[in-house]
Amino acid sequence: MTGPAAFDLGPRRHPRRMSLTPMIDVVFLLLIFFMLASRFGTDAVLPISGGAEGAGSDWQGAPRLIDVLPGGLQVNGVPTDPGALVADVAALLPDPGAAVILRPRDGADLQRLVTVMDLLRDGGIPNLILIE
Repeated sequence: MTGPAAFDLGPRRHPRRMSLTPMIDVVFLLLIFFMLASRFGTDAVLPISGGAEGAGSDWQGAPRLIDVLPGGLQVNGVPTDPGALVADVAALLPDPGAAVILRPRDGADLQRLVTVMDLLRDGGIPNLILIE
C-alpha cells in the first residue's frame, strides 16, 4: 500500500427518518394519565373560612370556640360529649349562620378534626373557622 489506508465500509446509507407516530402515542398517553390523575385529587373538599390579615368582622353573641382534643371535645373550655356537641353549640349561636371557631389541640389528628366538622355541618352549623 502506497498511500493513505482506505477503508471500505460498504455503500453509504441514508439516515433513517424518525417516525412521529410513537411520539404522538406517548404524548396522548401522558395527556390521558395526567387528566385522570388530576381528577382523583379532588374527591373531598372541606369548605372552611380562614381569617385574612387585618380583616375585621362583627362578632355577635357568646364566644363559640371548640377545642378538638385527641380524647374529647371542649366548648369554650367545658368538656362535652360528641353527641351533645351540636346542641351545645347551637345554644350559643345568635343565628344559624353565625361562625364557630375550631381549634385542634394537643396533637389531635386530622381525621378527628374532619369528623367534628362533619358532625357540625350535618347538624346545621356550616360556618366554621379553623385556627391553629
